[in-house]
Amino acid sequence: NEYKSYLSFTHMDRSGFFKNTSRSDENRKNRQHQVTQLRKDRRGEQISKRRQVIEDTTDDGMAESGGLTNSVELIDTHQIKQIFLESDANPDKVFSAVQSCRKILSKKSHRQIDEVINMGLLPHLVHFLTLDGSPELQFESCWAITNIASGNPLQTKAVVEGGAVPHLMRLLSSTNAHVAEQAIWALGNVAGDSAMYRDFVIESGIIPLLVDMTASTTASITLHRHVAWTLSNLCRNKDPPTSIESLTKMIPSIRLLLSSEDRCVLSDACWAISYITDGGSERIQLAIQSGVVTKLVNLLEHHEISVISPALHAIGNIVTGKYEQIQNVINHGLLSHLSKLLFHQKPSIQKEATWTISNITAGTPFQIQAVIDANLLPYLVTVLTRGEFNCQREATWAVMNLTAGGTPQQIKRLYSLNCLAPLVRMLEIHDTKTMSCALSTCYNILNNAYKISKAEGNRIAVDFEACGGLDAMERLQRHENRQIYSQSGDIISRFFDEDESEDGNEQNVSP
Repeated sequence: NEYKSYLSFTHMDRSGFFKNTSRSDENRKNRQHQVTQLRKDRRGEQISKRRQVIEDTTDDGMAESGGLTNSVELIDTHQIKQIFLESDANPDKVFSAVQSCRKILSKKSHRQIDEVINMGLLPHLVHFLTLDGSPELQFESCWAITNIASGNPLQTKAVVEGGAVPHLMRLLSSTNAHVAEQAIWALGNVAGDSAMYRDFVIESGIIPLLVDMTASTTASITLHRHVAWTLSNLCRNKDPPTSIESLTKMIPSIRLLLSSEDRCVLSDACWAISYITDGGSERIQLAIQSGVVTKLVNLLEHHEISVISPALHAIGNIVTGKYEQIQNVINHGLLSHLSKLLFHQKPSIQKEATWTISNITAGTPFQIQAVIDANLLPYLVTVLTRGEFNCQREATWAVMNLTAGGTPQQIKRLYSLNCLAPLVRMLEIHDTKTMSCALSTCYNILNNAYKISKAEGNRIAVDFEACGGLDAMERLQRHENRQIYSQSGDIISRFFDEDESEDGNEQNVSP
């Protein structure tokens, strides 16, 4: 990737949701807020800011793009300031000073950004953006400002309060393609800082310009990369989320970018849809109506992980929606792609695929049957049995949701795949939420068996005891967590107490 990452505000670990045994839409959505902090801890996802970094300080500013700037000897910020303050400074000397400034800022450190700001160089860089007769100077100044905006919130604030945004907006219409592209990048960094600055950039009128650039038949791949990434930043941040009005304007362009053959464009366009769909059923419906679901599902077969991951992430968000929204994704052929993703070489893809299935098994019995008909249950139980822990945890949620809302025959089908032993092993971990989920699943399987017949119930109870389930229940009677203690006690009293077993077990799911 030509973009060098600097500041990572990663968004997305979609695991660890609280799946509810309740069948209501409202309870299914209660787990949404649980992901906010978790996703900030995940690495390897799309970053909110990008700094243009040079490894060799003799590299030319526009040389990579075919520009005309020349390499210069690097000077320090004190010398740069002295040149900027000279009223009669030679234009070539000013240009060399600006180029030195942006090279200083191209190093991977906040310290250089603070040095440039504290030295008072930013107002001069903003002024140079206005010099239309010197596109090379505009480019170098824009690059320097891009890297200042890639810094921490205080550093981005300096760019905004320094009045750079209106000038950057004007440069989006520059006749020099390199200047326009660099202005997009700078504005993308500003928008990626916070919801407040995102909205400020939107209110400055960026969306219509980006829409026109996306539709242009002469736009370069580089331009589309900048546009796709900036659009994704205009869709991200949730406090507050981007307005529906703004998303409605952007999403046709994002859909168009999903037809690109460039992996960077595809990745950022998928992340944009992921941000849009991470905000409730209304926003999910906006994505569905735009026609992106088919494209997202097809991209699950892409050869690049950087494309598969955000495409799957977006789909995973969509299936947190209403039942009809889940069904829309199923109708577009999602399930046929998931078996391969459950055993993908990258564990995060496995986890995302398992989490996606868990939200589908939280759907209707008809949707659970679609998972069964796609032959995904054997793969799911394999993940539960020997997958990485984070994947096993998601698989536990998936089977719990199935046992909470599935029909007796669907639950029986799950049991026939020998899922009790791995569920009992999940009771040995130190994650009480997952332990509670595994206990609920065991309870539901046992209860379902007794509802079918006493003989069936006794057979499952024997199997449960044989794989160490009863010993685990007795051990958990000493657990410090009250819910774990209570759930294990319920299993003992209802299924392994002769008097209780004779009464027939009234409830279908654990309390």
